[in-house]
Amino acid sequence: MDRTFHPRTRRIAPFVATAAASMLLIAGCSSSSGGKKAEESGAAVSAGKASTPRMTVALVTHQAPGDTFWDIVRKGAEAAAAKDNVKLIYSADPNAGNQANLVQNAIDQKVDGIAITLAKPDAMKDVVSKATSAKIPVVGLNSGVSDWQKLGLMEFFGQDETVAGEALGKRLNSEGAKNAVCVIQEQGNIGLTQRCDGVKKTFSGKTETLYVNGTDMPSVKSTITAKLKQDSAIDYVVTLGAPYALTAVQSVGDAGSKAKIATFDLNKDLTGAISKGTIQFAVDQQPYLQGYLAVDSLWLYKTNGNYSGGGEQPILTGPAFVDKSNVDTVAQFAAKGTR
Repeated sequence: MDRTFHPRTRRIAPFVATAAASMLLIAGCSSSSGGKKAEESGAAVSAGKASTPRMTVALVTHQAPGDTFWDIVRKGAEAAAAKDNVKLIYSADPNAGNQANLVQNAIDQKVDGIAITLAKPDAMKDVVSKATSAKIPVVGLNSGVSDWQKLGLMEFFGQDETVAGEALGKRLNSEGAKNAVCVIQEQGNIGLTQRCDGVKKTFSGKTETLYVNGTDMPSVKSTITAKLKQDSAIDYVVTLGAPYALTAVQSVGDAGSKAKIATFDLNKDLTGAISKGTIQFAVDQQPYLQGYLAVDSLWLYKTNGNYSGGGEQPILTGPAFVDKSNVDTVAQFAAKGTR
């Protein structure tokens, strides 16, 4: 087989090795600012640099303002870009329509590859089709493990959110939990929904879903606090991101609740909270690895015709538990902003 072609050539065209434009501008938006230009990523520390021709990759995510999880994804992408002689353009918007527009901007600028998240896959379907029609390879990361093949993406890097949720549900059983509330910070985000659904599937106790506005932390805090005051039987709060877990710690205190907290995803402050025991454990999906692999995979495809998983299987980066037994090891990397 000619290695420059993806196995699903009827859906994904060959990578056209075009020179990257010297000035690439992709407009980035956020719900809080009303829109701003995306900044080109800064140089990342790298063990070496490829001598291959300069190429341009657009990384377009559904990051919400203030969500530090994506800083880790971006650092991984920047490290791969520095190593691979890639010009990385990062942009993000939690609104699915706006995110699709950002992908269209990348297509219009004729980038060499696009990495996207599929938090709301239906909204991304048409623009992904336009990218592949323009012979621009597209890979997925973080969100969309159930949909990346349907949309014709070349590869996917992330975790199966349902499996991750099921693992957390089983862990709650082993912790002796009886009544859990699963906090979703963005309605319509398929990955977050899958996490809570996975918890419900394996947790033998009572599970309730609580929706909060993830872009408004004071509101997140007050909503969780009110729920805990309303139902004193809740013994575990499950959050779906590190900032929300840390806010939930405050809510538990304000409500005078005895509920414990578990979460998905990590950051520096979260590992400290696990060490202190204010948060019991976290499910880690290695976001740095997701960003790194997504960018590196596009470079590998262009330079050597490689594609991970053969176009048939995702590359899983999680789930794995971080608790008091291993948090010290993870914390040294989290302190650098890479876990």
